[in-house]
Amino acid sequence: MSSPAPAAAATRRKDRIYTRPEIEALIAEGRHIVIVDGKVLKCDAWMKYHPGGDKAIKHMVGRDATDEVHVLHSPEAKQRMDAFQIGRIDGRWFNFVPPIQGGKFRTKAELDALEPHAANPELERDDSSQGSSEASPIFEPADHDSVRRRRNDSTFTRASSPTSVSSVELEEPKEKPKMSFLDIRTQQEISLDLDKYPPLKPEVQDEIVRKYRALEERIKAEGLFQCRYTSYLIELSRYSLFFGLFFYFLQAGWYCTSAFFLGCFWHQLVFTAHDAGHMGITHDYHTDSVIGIVIADFLGGLSLGWWKRNHNVHHIVTNHTEHDPDIQHLPFFAISHRFFESVTSTYYDKVLQYDAAARFFIRFQDMLYYPILCFGRFNLYRLSWVYLLSTQAPSRGPAWWHRYLEIAGQIFFWYWFGFQVVYKSIPTGWERFAFVMISHMVTMPVHVQITLSHFAMSTADLGTHESFPQKMLRTTMDVDCPEWLDFFHGGLQFQAIHHLYPRIPRHNLRRTQRLVMDFCDDVQIPYGLYGFADGNRKVISRLGDVARQATILAACQKSMIENGDYGMH
Repeated sequence: MSSPAPAAAATRRKDRIYTRPEIEALIAEGRHIVIVDGKVLKCDAWMKYHPGGDKAIKHMVGRDATDEVHVLHSPEAKQRMDAFQIGRIDGRWFNFVPPIQGGKFRTKAELDALEPHAANPELERDDSSQGSSEASPIFEPADHDSVRRRRNDSTFTRASSPTSVSSVELEEPKEKPKMSFLDIRTQQEISLDLDKYPPLKPEVQDEIVRKYRALEERIKAEGLFQCRYTSYLIELSRYSLFFGLFFYFLQAGWYCTSAFFLGCFWHQLVFTAHDAGHMGITHDYHTDSVIGIVIADFLGGLSLGWWKRNHNVHHIVTNHTEHDPDIQHLPFFAISHRFFESVTSTYYDKVLQYDAAARFFIRFQDMLYYPILCFGRFNLYRLSWVYLLSTQAPSRGPAWWHRYLEIAGQIFFWYWFGFQVVYKSIPTGWERFAFVMISHMVTMPVHVQITLSHFAMSTADLGTHESFPQKMLRTTMDVDCPEWLDFFHGGLQFQAIHHLYPRIPRHNLRRTQRLVMDFCDDVQIPYGLYGFADGNRKVISRLGDVARQATILAACQKSMIENGDYGMH
C-alpha cells in the first residue's frame, strides 16, 4: 500500500499562500505564473504542450485569468490545470502587465532592498496593483517622462490607470514634455472610453465580473451550452446543395457558375469550422478538432491549427494594436493611428513597418477595403503553410498529431481542387484563372463579417484593471439581422456574445442575445448592435478617419522636413 506522504506533501504545496512580491520575483526569474480561481499556476512545463499555443499563456502571466480560462476551456482541461498549481493567493488579485506586453518585474533581491515598501502592506498593494512595468508603448509617447506626467493627470487615477508604472516612486519633471499629434489622439480615445464605460475601480469591475459569472450559470441552466444537432443536419443539407451545384455546373462546362457555388460552399463551411475550433459541436477536444480539420484543411485548404493559435490570442487581447493579430493588417489596413509608429507585433514577433507601401494603401484604405478583401483567402493559404511548416504547430502534448493530419488534408485539398478540378477539368488557362478568382472572391463576405465585428470598435488600451467582460463588449459589436438570414452570417453576427462565451453553440446565440442585453443594461455597459449596412458604414468611417489622420501626418512630416523643424525645441 502506497504511503500517503507524497499526497499530503502535494496538498500542503498547493495550500501555500503566495504574496504579491513572491509572485513578482518568480516572474522576474522567467516563470510563467497565472492566477486562476485563486490558484497560483506555474505553467512553464505546459508551454510547449498547450494546444492553443504559448502566446495565449504568455498574455496571462501575472494576471487573474479566471474568466479567460473558464470560457475557453473544457471542464476536463481545467481539471488538468490543477497539476500545475503551486499555491494560492489571499484576497483580490491586482494584475501585473505581462512580460510579453512590456511588463518589468523585480527580483527577490531587488524587492528585499525596498524595506519601506515591505513594511507597508497597504502601500505595496497600491503601487503593485499597477504592475511593475514601464509605460506601454501602445499608449505612451516615446518620451519616458510621460510616465511621470500621468501620475498627476486628473484623467487617470491610481484605480483606473490605463498602463503600468514602476513600483518605485518617480520624481515629477520640472517641465511637462510636449505631446505629439498621435499621443494627443490616443489620450482623446482613452478619455472617450473612460467616459462611456463603467469606472475601472476594483469594486465596480468586480461587480461586473460577479454578474457576468451569474449570467453564465443562467445560460447553462437554460441549456444554451448544449448543441442542437438537428441544426447541423440543415447545415449539412445546405453544404451538400452548394457542392452538388458546383460539381454539376463543372461537368456541364459552366465554369464561372460552378466557381460561384464552390465559393458559396467554402463560405458556409467556415462557420462550422469556427464552431469546431471552439469545441462548440461535441465539446470533445479531439472530436471537434477532427471535424474542424476535415472541413478547414481537407475541404477548404486552410489550417485549423493556424486559426486556433491566432484566434486564441485574439480572444484574449481583442483589438489591442500590438497584440491582436486580427487587426494587424499592414500595409493594407490600419484601424488605429498607433500603427503609424511601426508597432512591434508580439504575435508575429516583428515590427509592423509603416513603410512606403503602408503610407500609400492606408491613405486610400476606405476605398480599397472591399476590393482587397476579395483576395483575403489567398493570404489565408500563405498563413496556413507558414504555420504548418514552422515550429508554431504543437509537436508535443494532446495536439501533437494534428499537424500531420492537417498536412495530409492540405495535400488532399490541392489534389482535388488544384489538380482534379482546376487543371484537369477546365480546358483553358483563362477559364482556369476565372474559375479560381470567382470561387475565391465569392468568399469575400466572410472577411467582411470577420472584420465588421471589430474594425469600428475601440482599440484603446485601458490597462490591467478592466474586467474581461467589459473589454470584450467594448471592443466587439453585434450585427442586427432577421432570423431567416442567420445562415448567411453563420453566427458571426453575434460576435460580442461569442466573445463573452465562446463555447456556446452557434445556433443558440440568438436565444442568448436577450440575456446578454439584459446583463449590459444591468451593469451599464453599452451593447454595440448595428444593422449590416450601418455596421459597414461605421467600418468605412473608421478606415476613412484613420486615412485622414495618415494624410495629416504625412503633410506635417513633409512640412517639418521642408522647414527644417524637427520638433527638437
